[in-house]
Amino acid sequence: MTLFLTGSPTRYGEDHFTSENGFLAAVEAALAEAAGKGVLPRVLLLSAAPDDLAFTESVLEGMSLCIHRSGIRTAEIVMLDRRNAGMAPELVRKAHWVILCGGHVPTQNKFIHEIGLRDLLKGFDGVIMGCSAGSMNCADRVYSHPELPGEAVDPQYRRWLTGLGLTDINLVPHFYQVKDVVLDGKRLFEDVVFPDSWQHRFYTFPDGGYVRVKDGRSTLYGDAWEISEGRMHQVSYENKSFSFMNLIFISPHFPETYWHFCAGAKANGINVLGIADAPYDQLSPELKASLTEYYRVNNLEDYGEVFRAVAFLSYKYGKIDWIESNNEYWLEQDARLRTDFNVTTGIRTDRIASIKNKSEMKKYYVLGGIPTARQIKGSEGLDNVRDFARKTGYPIIAKPDNGVGAGGTAKIHDEAELERWFAERGSDSARYVIEEFITGLLVSYDAIFNDRGEPVFENNTVFPTPIMEIVHRNLDTCYWTNKTVPEKLAEIGRRTVKAFGITSRFVHLEFFQLDRDREGLGRKGDYVGLEVNMRPPGGFTPDMMNFAHSTDVFQIWADMVAFGERRKPFGEQFYCAYVGRRDCHTYRHSHEEVMARYGDAMCMCTRMSPALADDLGDQVYIVRLREKEEIDDFFAFLTE
Repeated sequence: MTLFLTGSPTRYGEDHFTSENGFLAAVEAALAEAAGKGVLPRVLLLSAAPDDLAFTESVLEGMSLCIHRSGIRTAEIVMLDRRNAGMAPELVRKAHWVILCGGHVPTQNKFIHEIGLRDLLKGFDGVIMGCSAGSMNCADRVYSHPELPGEAVDPQYRRWLTGLGLTDINLVPHFYQVKDVVLDGKRLFEDVVFPDSWQHRFYTFPDGGYVRVKDGRSTLYGDAWEISEGRMHQVSYENKSFSFMNLIFISPHFPETYWHFCAGAKANGINVLGIADAPYDQLSPELKASLTEYYRVNNLEDYGEVFRAVAFLSYKYGKIDWIESNNEYWLEQDARLRTDFNVTTGIRTDRIASIKNKSEMKKYYVLGGIPTARQIKGSEGLDNVRDFARKTGYPIIAKPDNGVGAGGTAKIHDEAELERWFAERGSDSARYVIEEFITGLLVSYDAIFNDRGEPVFENNTVFPTPIMEIVHRNLDTCYWTNKTVPEKLAEIGRRTVKAFGITSRFVHLEFFQLDRDREGLGRKGDYVGLEVNMRPPGGFTPDMMNFAHSTDVFQIWADMVAFGERRKPFGEQFYCAYVGRRDCHTYRHSHEEVMARYGDAMCMCTRMSPALADDLGDQVYIVRLREKEEIDDFFAFLTE
């Protein structure tokens, strides 16, 4: 079903549907989908005055002319009123397009319940369009502001009614015509609607603006204002859009650049609700400005406390559409919260093992036909692992089955080291997996996928020295982002995402590009799956993507959340190189010398968070370069 909420589908004074803000095109596309290719739609109008036959006939004539003047051909147009109310089930069943006409909200609301329209529309897969009162009655709980003389001062007048349950959006239609209306001596907006907006949200826009509800997404197009807490502010503009969503962002303050995700979502009209254990006054000004509300818990790892925070925000703001942290550490908690609150826009508990446990990842690699290193669980014991190593050859790699980065990873060179490793870990060895050691270039496929499983952004980062080696040998961290993604890497990256059944996510997939032919894995230059990470890459890598592609991946992610598409364009393409120096080392070239040589190319020069410094170094330098050959010179100069 596609739902359109309008004050009027025409601009004031016009006799045809407006084309502004893409309205007519959106209606035509929805009708073509509902009726089928080459089929003329059957239209059912619902009267807002079912017993006033003269008014109803004039609405039927006017709407019919308006539809046809808009270039929309129809098979039939039928008005549902008191005369044919008994045929309502059959008329709704036959219709491709139901139009709820304008008029008096309570009068239409009463008729809706008399014919049982709420139940009749359950499972309806066509197009529904509300006009004025019809749009207001589409809500689950309808706000019916006074509109006739006497209603504003009548203590018996009911301002809240039960509607069709098609949306939770409450409208005050016809902004320009009603904003200065005085009813029963009361100003409609200042004395009626504003006071009623405490603990509620209303939206108002001029005729020609509209809301489209499709596939769970509600988007407002054109000039529009939100009225809440006794105030009104503009949320959308002509030829712009605003998305109605509630996003709970877990731990939005860490990593420190993640406030950009929140800012991007807020820019799209999403209510961004933050939950973390940091005091509010310690949040950055940018993050504070990006949050609709912040809920502080004492301990973010206390699930009961976080659950109560989500429950409170759900009670206050309504249905939660997204729960996200974009952080590996919180993925399991995110999934549990989505499951408990029936949030369907992300991975839930029944799927989390496939992206957290390295042993489970292997199954999905096999499903996708993606080559990957052979593996055995430490729980199978020393003897079986020893037999495994004899088949694959040493060295072998032991790593936590459920772990982040290179923490806990060990490179085992022979049987003596293997026996010592098992002896040192004892029963804890069951938490590990052991893999054959593959040599090659470590690369990543980073992408943002929409809800249809399509990539809206793709990136390739190259790690000449694996993180495990950097951590174990206390090396400087050096890596770079490419201008483009190699075609073969993009193909296997997309195939991996499809195999894991992932949609609506930022992903960071790691591959080895083989440095020699390996039996069972591929030829030199082929890609072998290493690990899937269903979150953005760590540190400042998202910022490097922005520098490399002259774009904003934080906003691209937010556009994917709000609109299911990328709206942020790319600019000039560069290579972006990273060096993380370590405080424990002394360097030939000072900071001043580095800035003198690379200052014009420097995009970021900052300190790394201590929590990430083991992997990424203490002092960060990021430059943007035009030629690939410049990367090695940059690495050599800074690490000497």
